[in-house]
Amino acid sequence: MNSKQIREEFLRFFESKSHQIVPSAPMVVKNDPTLMFTNAGMNQFKDLFLGNSPIKSPRIADSQKCLRVSGKHNDLEEVGHDTYHHTMFEMLGNWSFGDYFKKDAIDWAWELLVDIFKIPVDRLYATVFEGSKEEGLEADEEAKQMWLKYLPADRIIYGNKKDNFWEMGDSGPCGPCSEIHVDIRTDDKRALVDGASLVNQSDPHVIEIWNLVFIQYNRKVSGQLELLPAKHVDTGMGFERLAMVVQGKQSNYDTDVFQPIIQKIAEISGKTYGAAVKSDIAMRVIADHVRTIAFAIADGQLPSNNKAGYVIRRILRRGVRYGYSVLGLTEPFLAKVLVALIETMGKAYPELVSQRELIEKVMTEEEVSFLRTLETGIHLLDNEINKTKAAGSSTICGKTAFVLYDTHGFPLDLTELILKEQNMELDKDAFDLEMKAQKDRSRSATSVETDDWVEVSDDDSTEFIGYDYTEATVQISRYRKVKTKQAEYYQLVFNVTPFYAESGGQVGDCGWIESEEGRFEIKDTKKENNLSVHITETLPSNLTANFAAKVDIEKRKLTQSNHSATHLLHQALRQVLGTHVEQKGSLVEPDRLRFDFSHFQKMTDEEIEAVERIANENIRKNHALNERRNFPVAKAQELGAMMLFGEKYGDFVRVIQFGESVELCGGTHVSSTSEIGSVKIISESAIAAGVRRMEAITSTVADNFIKNELDTLSQVRTLVKSKDVVKGIEGLLSENDSLRKQLAAFEKLRLAALKEQLEAKIVSVSGVNVLAEVIELDSAASVKDLVYQLKDKIENLFLVIGTEIDGKASLSVMISENLVKERNLNAGAIIRDIAKLVDGGGGGQAFYATAGGKNPAGLAAAVEKGKAYIA
Repeated sequence: MNSKQIREEFLRFFESKSHQIVPSAPMVVKNDPTLMFTNAGMNQFKDLFLGNSPIKSPRIADSQKCLRVSGKHNDLEEVGHDTYHHTMFEMLGNWSFGDYFKKDAIDWAWELLVDIFKIPVDRLYATVFEGSKEEGLEADEEAKQMWLKYLPADRIIYGNKKDNFWEMGDSGPCGPCSEIHVDIRTDDKRALVDGASLVNQSDPHVIEIWNLVFIQYNRKVSGQLELLPAKHVDTGMGFERLAMVVQGKQSNYDTDVFQPIIQKIAEISGKTYGAAVKSDIAMRVIADHVRTIAFAIADGQLPSNNKAGYVIRRILRRGVRYGYSVLGLTEPFLAKVLVALIETMGKAYPELVSQRELIEKVMTEEEVSFLRTLETGIHLLDNEINKTKAAGSSTICGKTAFVLYDTHGFPLDLTELILKEQNMELDKDAFDLEMKAQKDRSRSATSVETDDWVEVSDDDSTEFIGYDYTEATVQISRYRKVKTKQAEYYQLVFNVTPFYAESGGQVGDCGWIESEEGRFEIKDTKKENNLSVHITETLPSNLTANFAAKVDIEKRKLTQSNHSATHLLHQALRQVLGTHVEQKGSLVEPDRLRFDFSHFQKMTDEEIEAVERIANENIRKNHALNERRNFPVAKAQELGAMMLFGEKYGDFVRVIQFGESVELCGGTHVSSTSEIGSVKIISESAIAAGVRRMEAITSTVADNFIKNELDTLSQVRTLVKSKDVVKGIEGLLSENDSLRKQLAAFEKLRLAALKEQLEAKIVSVSGVNVLAEVIELDSAASVKDLVYQLKDKIENLFLVIGTEIDGKASLSVMISENLVKERNLNAGAIIRDIAKLVDGGGGGQAFYATAGGKNPAGLAAAVEKGKAYIA
């Protein structure tokens, strides 16, 4: 089977077992503070395991895009160097939420692998959990007995907690797991060494192919395990590894998942894959990284300097660096490789096709920028190498390499490669110390201590009623304490809430809750694991009381005006610029809105004006809010609702319509567009290749802005003494230009007269023409002009000039070039010395230098001290 058939066969098999087949969630995670990227197939179902969302389908299967580059699951450094590690990969999975458990999971895994994919039985092994005394957990004999139906006892292996107890993180759903391993070694090698001895020993050809996780516990923050109310199954099988096994290959990179991409890289670079180890590694790295970058951008994550964006930028630069230093690719090449990726995966993941232009532009711009960084870094490193060699050393300072890495983005391994070529080495211990210090600073600044949730009532659900109400009677169902370096606060969960939790670009509501005990301010509302979490600095004493919860209605109104205006601007942008415009991000706050959209050139003033005019026309038309809740997603598509790439939509969605603007949205909105008042676009700018940013204001904020602008205009009208402000300002500018020309002429005459006066004051000292004076001039430019005129006219000149400009001291030293050499004089050294007398400093060239200071009273003494140098 080819890879497309393998993926389809897996999904078809589980569909036959009554599983609902669902699409992959975005690789970039939104609304989960614990994750930047989807790193396992189960991430999108976390709320179901935790009981925070209702289970609609007890059996599910899918192929999930995943990314592992940080934390517990960090495979980055192995990528390309071995045969089976990747940054981005597909995870084939099937799930049971409180339905089937170990027996069916094991039976179906065996049926699929042996009967459908025809993997030889004698190459398969299973592992089961050996138990843990420290956790009080017994060995999973139940799973072992089930495997004995299919495998002899010597091919069922006990695994420790690290290998056979699966945990999502430090806390959350977990449980014992049973891994299926496959031995793909040649028959002669299998005859020499028993495969059972190589299971979980990092052998590249005896590998885990499928992990069956039996989730029955929840790990609390304290580390304690508690039984979940229902047992679940979570399985994950690496698609790329499965393709390797089914296609009879010895490496994931030799399958049709990667080979078309690798062959494209070979064509671009002029190298042959399989000819040299070093270039093979580079091609594998690039093939892997191109997939990651393309899917991340398609899912809405652009490369940047922080958080998830920094991870993507780092991966992109790693790929470019391998192309640059190993394959000799000194021009942007990633976008050329994208063609092969789309041919391979475009049908399964259509976002690659629809977002192709954006992906290409972002890739190319990032490459161009990083190639400049490489050139700068190599230049700086060459200088450091020369200095080190001149000092008689062959070891580059670790701190220098760290500055190159941290400040200039120059890869450490490229630094080490260049040093090796120069027969030099890096003080790696010093580099590691700098890196550790930086990580410690970062960890200290962002450290968060979170207690376990304390249950107040049995009601774990949170019903959001904020679309209809801004006040409600609520009860606290759970709370926990959170400590950061900057603050200490509490998170509260209510049984019902009118507070909107931050999501979809809209900030969370604030307000307060009240009881007989008093008022407690709600500073913010966040969404975590599908729960609305309310942040307060003070915890009520009586947690079981009924509280009157009230949203800050003024902030809510301003926020929802901005959110509705965002929809109208989106529609207007598509009308003016074209239907290629798609939302790439947004921020909706009470005092402003920010809207990021795909467009490949700067908007003209006329286009911005047209967008603003269309949006305001729709506001004045007073379109009523047409809200459809729990609306079938298929019908929403028929309506033409905007659906954003990088978002995961369920079977039922919320549709917001104002006139012709139709979008899927979970935010709060005005009941009719006239409530927005007006919208005023403040700025339009670029934030990345192919992505623009528009900022705007609405409602009373826009009213105040316009009032301030009109007040300013009125003041200008008064100042220019004309009702026609433009004509008045043009007259002032013309008059100013005329006066400036007259002033320049007067200044020229004045400089000529001053020059003659100074020439008369020149004295000869040991054959040198010396001029040392404190003069009156208004600008540094005039002083510079004067001293250069004197230098051009007077030979053997030694000049020290002091003047007061805008209340500060200014000094100039000018020396004829022949005197610099003959008398060993240096204007820069002299100026640094005499500037101390005016409480200042400066520098320059050997023949001309300047300085400034805050003590004009010291000018005369400074000039005299300078004059003394010639003696």
